[in-house]
Amino acid sequence: MAQRPNKLHIKKGDTVIVTRGKDAPTRDKNGKMVYTKGRVLKVFPAEQRALVEGVNMVKKHSRPTQDNPQGGIIEQEAPVHISNLMLEDPKTKEPTRVGYKVMEGKGGKEKKVRYAKKSGEVID
Repeated sequence: MAQRPNKLHIKKGDTVIVTRGKDAPTRDKNGKMVYTKGRVLKVFPAEQRALVEGVNMVKKHSRPTQDNPQGGIIEQEAPVHISNLMLEDPKTKEPTRVGYKVMEGKGGKEKKVRYAKKSGEVID
């Protein structure tokens, strides 16, 4: 069953870690995990995808236009599926799952916030 399009665990401006694909984590010489991180530029809830800065770079052939009279090959980001991204934990800088909890905000109002499951740190 498909997830509702408006229910995503990441938002624009979040720092995310790629977990699958060509930018997946690798191990260095000492056995430590090396993650590909990037900032979310745009989220496409209907397609369940996100555009991440510096991740999933593709080459696009463009014909000459008034803006780009030369034309040529341009390298740009392509959207990545949400399931291949995890939020970066603000405390440990490692991938973490996202949880939701209701906290008391300004003026005694209740506010739903995201938190990192790994450290318990509130994200927003």
